[in-house]
Amino acid sequence: MEGRHYINGEWNTSGNGVIEVMNPATGEQVGTVPNGGEEEATKAVEAAAAAFPSWSKTTVYERAELLMKWHDLLLENKEDVGKILTMEMGKPLAEAIGEVEYSASFISWFAEEGKRVYGRTIPASKPGKRIQVNKQPVGVVASITPWNFPAAMMARKMAPALAAGCTFVAKPAKLTPLTAVRMYELAVEAGFPKGVINLVSGSASKIGKVFTSHPDVRKLTFTGSTEVGKELMKQSAETMQNLSLELGGHAPIIVLDDADLDLAVEGAMASKFRNAGQTCVCGNRIYVQQSIVEEFSQRLQEAASKLKVGNGLDEGVQIGPLIDKDGYEKSDRHVKDAVEKGAKVLVGGDGRTENNSYFYNPTVLVNASSDMLVMHEETFGPVAPIMSFETDEEAVKLANDTRFGLAAYFFTESMSRGTYLSENLEYGIVGWNDGAPSSAQAPFGGMKESGIGREGGQEGLEAFLETKYVSIKL
Repeated sequence: MEGRHYINGEWNTSGNGVIEVMNPATGEQVGTVPNGGEEEATKAVEAAAAAFPSWSKTTVYERAELLMKWHDLLLENKEDVGKILTMEMGKPLAEAIGEVEYSASFISWFAEEGKRVYGRTIPASKPGKRIQVNKQPVGVVASITPWNFPAAMMARKMAPALAAGCTFVAKPAKLTPLTAVRMYELAVEAGFPKGVINLVSGSASKIGKVFTSHPDVRKLTFTGSTEVGKELMKQSAETMQNLSLELGGHAPIIVLDDADLDLAVEGAMASKFRNAGQTCVCGNRIYVQQSIVEEFSQRLQEAASKLKVGNGLDEGVQIGPLIDKDGYEKSDRHVKDAVEKGAKVLVGGDGRTENNSYFYNPTVLVNASSDMLVMHEETFGPVAPIMSFETDEEAVKLANDTRFGLAAYFFTESMSRGTYLSENLEYGIVGWNDGAPSSAQAPFGGMKESGIGREGGQEGLEAFLETKYVSIKL
């Protein structure tokens, strides 16, 4: 597949050569995209800026109609988009198609939510005055999306921006840009006007520099590592850009002694091993109350040992490859460090590399301790370390002992214990007996160094709106 830029209503392949997109399951080339830079990014921003005055004045009903056309086309082509996603990212095909459906849910949600942008009238302090509060689109939005959810992260940013009346420029991850190209092809087919949506692939540093410095870009939305997020935040300071940053995570899973263990194992499996552990909300460390740790560990081992590892296009595969060599080596390094410090491998603990592809087997570790790398660093791989605790207070303390605060999970049948945990865990997303809490209608985002702002829900639309206060003297 040959990917292209989409700038000001036209497809083109300008840039300094091409970027080869490889299948992480086979090491084979899937396609190419142009290696764009500052010139392409600048043209895209200028196109979006030129289109903003007219697009921002369209009615919410016109925007919703176009969004729903895009939504319908995406679902009609979900198998095609899902196959592209699997080939460039590696996740199992069923999971990839599920991501496309999840992406579409954001488009339909924000198509409707855009109709509910309400201002208000405030009683004035003096007679003869009126106070109004209006909501207006922030302006040109620049977006940088990650490789692990190339469809969902595009839709979660693009749909609310367009619904709010903003124009949009996107830069997909260089490892997985083809999914974005196909989604844009469908958006173009839906009929978005010239300049409203723009897509640029290529150098992250060069394109990112334009996004953070160009005066016409009024908002930057980014999903990726905390380190890159901090750098973008520094760069954006010069223009005082509005920012949404969804950054790294280090999610704990807490299992209390009154938990439904079948539900807890099911939830831990859903959280930990989805996308081979390559999600920012994956359970990265599991804390189990001492009295049930042996039984829970055995059940998790049994469940993990049944997972089929392989090419995501092959039938029955549940765990695809890790995205690259660095991801494989990090998982392996975490396991070896844990074993050296006293952990025991119940299942997995190894992998295979062949033809520039990297598969790591689902791994369950017991006897984990706080001095292990896996308990302090985000693994981004299918490694589940289990550590025991005695009291609920200890579990909360262990869970909060991190600079991250994106997602946390716990399992208990007690309303009072669950309320205590949900109110004291320092995380933006909390799953209570739920290993898969994400949905289009709920706000997604983190605390501490896991980011700024929220995506999804009512908050996800507010992120693309400015509040204007008008004081009228009659």
